[in-house]
Amino acid sequence: MKITRDEVRRVAALARLELSDDEVARMTGHLDSILSYVAKLDELDTTGVAPTTHTQAVVNAFREDAVRPSLPREQALANAPERNDEAFVVPRIIG
Repeated sequence: MKITRDEVRRVAALARLELSDDEVARMTGHLDSILSYVAKLDELDTTGVAPTTHTQAVVNAFREDAVRPSLPREQALANAPERNDEAFVVPRIIG
């Protein structure tokens, strides 16, 4: 076995789960089966395989920062249901 009942109980306690003895036994079996399956990955020969974080090449999609004209404040606030002279007015949510 790769995992013990005590380890299952400890993880359950960390997750604030109360498990009966039957549930601990069942979870121990399920988790052991999962861990055994994952351990099969250790049998693969990964020599020459570069570590990856993505399955496809990721290219930075950000644009260069450039200062450009924006909407005039009055136009940006034109359809606001509530506003003051300079900003949207929204309900306070933090006391």
